[in-house]
Amino acid sequence: MNSQKQHEKRFSFEFFPPKTDVGVEKLNLVQQELAEKKPSFFSVTYGAGGSTRDRTFETVMNVKAKTGIDAAPHLSCVGDTKAQLAQLLTQYQSNGINRIVTLRGDLPSGMGASLGELKYASDLVAFIRQQTADHFHLEVAAYPEMHPQAKSMEADLQAFKTKVQAGANSAITQYFFNVDAYKFFVDSCEKMGLDLPIYPGIMPIINYDNLMRFSGMCGAEIPRWIRMRMEGFRGDEQSIKQLGEEIVTSLCEELLDMGAPGIHFYTMNQAEPTLAIWNNLGL
Repeated sequence: MNSQKQHEKRFSFEFFPPKTDVGVEKLNLVQQELAEKKPSFFSVTYGAGGSTRDRTFETVMNVKAKTGIDAAPHLSCVGDTKAQLAQLLTQYQSNGINRIVTLRGDLPSGMGASLGELKYASDLVAFIRQQTADHFHLEVAAYPEMHPQAKSMEADLQAFKTKVQAGANSAITQYFFNVDAYKFFVDSCEKMGLDLPIYPGIMPIINYDNLMRFSGMCGAEIPRWIRMRMEGFRGDEQSIKQLGEEIVTSLCEELLDMGAPGIHFYTMNQAEPTLAIWNNLGL
């Protein structure tokens, strides 16, 4: 994992665009709490088929204006034409946004095929470079345990390589609980000659049932020993949170010790679980 080693670790936090006024108020408080930790940036997700396009833009502008910290919108090619994407890029550029998390994106429920003019995340990376040259720092997604729709691990690695060669600067992984999967993925990338930082995406364990549901959808494996321990605490939310905090803190410690370049936290728009891990790590 030689190429991973950097002088300073990078930490970032991810939000999703709130749907209600109450959600907006809550996120305003959460982002202020997390801004005190001086992350490199906040990222804001983008709904299936561009369904949260306007809310993503508003949230990004709000986060940047109220915290003074860089905000990175997610951008996907599903559901958008090249003209729409070009317009969004111009909007972001003119509003001082200089980082984008570039994704293929999820298809809206019931849609069987891609809805945009661009088919893959690598196409979107290439399009952004063509439109804006090096203005944006481009993050792409990485899947240490394989993308759920990939034909094989080898095919998934090749798809990742294509994204990097199209012009990605760094990568953020899908969340995982298996350190070996991450290490093997990074080592495989190095063997392919890919020299870019791959930041572990970390999901605090807040609610076990939700975690099981998310993991089933995105292909993240929950190790048997974690499932067994969590099952034993069914109905005891406090014990699940406490155990989750210990597990994820330990995971982060191991990753940072082995040379991971930093951590990207999936906050689920909550400050407390992420801050508990942050404080345990003494960051």
